[in-house]
Amino acid sequence: MIADLKSVPNGTIACFERHWKHAAEDVWSFLTENEKLAKWFSELEVTDLREGGSIKFNMPDGTFKELNIIELIPGSVLEYTWAEDRVRFELYPEPNGCRLLLLETIHHVTSHTPKDLAGWHVCLNVIEALLDGRTLESREAEWKIWYEKYQKHVDHFLKI
Repeated sequence: MIADLKSVPNGTIACFERHWKHAAEDVWSFLTENEKLAKWFSELEVTDLREGGSIKFNMPDGTFKELNIIELIPGSVLEYTWAEDRVRFELYPEPNGCRLLLLETIHHVTSHTPKDLAGWHVCLNVIEALLDGRTLESREAEWKIWYEKYQKHVDHFLKI
């Protein structure tokens, strides 16, 4: 369940894979509809949902960063910039739901990388819980558990 890390020519790809018992259309709505997006990543806001469009990342200081949508295939693929990195969601229908891939292309693995990976991991757990009609007791407590695991995972990956 932990993200797979793989070296590529321009850095590292972190691949999160989930199999959910929910239709791809339902999952897609959590990635692209602001009222649902706010439930799992309140700082993000889709401002122009199209290839070449944008997503706004609201910073804690009241400013925002614009994330550019690089690829959009409605109901299937959403890829956007994340500072110098990229975040890509892919959805594949399956007989009893869908398969979700979250691919983060990381140009430089830093001491902050395990924090980000734990964050994405918990975000996916939150989406799944919301789809199931549940909530997580404490996102912060869950993040701390996964952060420790990702610290070890990234350290091991860097030693290979």
